[in-house]
Amino acid sequence: MAISVDHQSTQHQRVPPWRNVTFLKWALQLAVLGVVVLILYLMISQANRNLRALGLDFSFDFLDKPVNFPIAEGITKQPESSFHALKTGIINMLRISVSGILAATVLGVMIGIGRLSSNWIVNKVATGYIETIRNIPLLVQIIFWRAFGQLVLPELDKAAAGPIDGWLFISKKGVSFAWLFPADGFWQWLAFLTLGFFVARIAYRRRMRLKEERGAETYAISWGVGAFLLFLVAGWFVHPVMGFLGWLWDAVSWFFGILPLWSMQLILAALAVSGGGLFVKRFLDSRRTPAGLAKLTDDDWFRIVFAGAVGLAGAIAMFLLPGVARTLLDWGERFFAFFAGKFEWLGRGGSPLNFSRPEVVQPGAFSNYGTTGLTMTLPFFAVWTGVTLYTAAFIAEVVRGGVLAVAKGQSEAGLALGLRRFQLLRFIILPQAFRIILPPLGNQYLNLAKNTSLAVAVAYPDIVAVGTTVFNQTGRNVQVILIWMGFYLTVSLTISAFINYYNRRLALVER
Repeated sequence: MAISVDHQSTQHQRVPPWRNVTFLKWALQLAVLGVVVLILYLMISQANRNLRALGLDFSFDFLDKPVNFPIAEGITKQPESSFHALKTGIINMLRISVSGILAATVLGVMIGIGRLSSNWIVNKVATGYIETIRNIPLLVQIIFWRAFGQLVLPELDKAAAGPIDGWLFISKKGVSFAWLFPADGFWQWLAFLTLGFFVARIAYRRRMRLKEERGAETYAISWGVGAFLLFLVAGWFVHPVMGFLGWLWDAVSWFFGILPLWSMQLILAALAVSGGGLFVKRFLDSRRTPAGLAKLTDDDWFRIVFAGAVGLAGAIAMFLLPGVARTLLDWGERFFAFFAGKFEWLGRGGSPLNFSRPEVVQPGAFSNYGTTGLTMTLPFFAVWTGVTLYTAAFIAEVVRGGVLAVAKGQSEAGLALGLRRFQLLRFIILPQAFRIILPPLGNQYLNLAKNTSLAVAVAYPDIVAVGTTVFNQTGRNVQVILIWMGFYLTVSLTISAFINYYNRRLALVER
């Protein structure tokens, strides 16, 4: 008996769009993207209408206009414009962030190791510090240190200043002590030190390569440090020869000044398209196997298309928003003109550093610190102490977790070889633990940098406090807030870039 087969029913039928997984994924992601773009467009349009209603335009021209307010401390106490005021706030923030990161790292490592100590007192003191500091809000700690200094420290009196007259003064107006300050030849000397750093790095790597080839001690660290010290000492005497760099910076500044707006727009557009293309290339390289390019999934294609679309949209935006290119041209000209002034031949041949001792002056009824020496005001002390101690408590826990993650057999092997406790930590435990510590350590650095914005609570003139005064006088709230966001985003991405770079360098290379 013959069996008839309906060939039409066995043929493949196209899946309807509402049941096609690929179509639904693409449609959903594009819909979400469209909603986000629409919301941003509506918000920007409404902001522009509100600014026009107030008689304001969306521009950054206010940065060049004069302002009328003093700044309590910083490189400029009487800023000429909003730009100089914000620059002073940025430098004040970076002073706390950079020095706080260094101090918190050292303190956190010591406390983290101390919590693992077999000494009962050291262990309990470290534990008590961590449990106390990290459970009190940072803002409360900053206000506490501000009040502590105001209540405990003595009044500043020129007749009885101390504790070390002429070297160290401590009072309610802060701490002032002797310090080294950059002089006329500092930037040329710094160029020598930069060159010495790279030479020292090359010397160190070559000596390490010889050590691996010969199996004998080559004193790589001594060679690297010696090369750097040689440039440090030689640069102190011959640093004026680096004055030729002033011509280079001046030429670059002149180039930014004459560069047409359309050419900068074209450069930025090319960078946007190149960025999208570079992402696609790296993504395809990551999917490549010895047998060739692996089969791409729907999500892979979406990433490729999205990266290309973002690059193309960025290129178009550079032409639709000429203010971006104009701002980069203006700031680029200022940036290189600043360095051109620092490297000029005439007037820059003196000592790179000057030693300055503090002094107490009394121009009127009250005593104040003079312009010499380095002064740490009470607001700076409160913010710096607060963020440093707070971040150190979290770094200590990160270090403790990293050390405990190292296999116990590593410690036992080191002790069996006769290594002392310090040698065990330096050569075996910490190098292995650092691979685990580094990523969360970077997060703590980011937190410290962003937590400095709490300085406004104790009247420390960081970028937030100064920016608040600027937009109160100029009415440019949106622009100042965008500057805040851009600055903190830049700082965060810079820290993340350094952490990711060293994280890749420390990663174990697998076969």
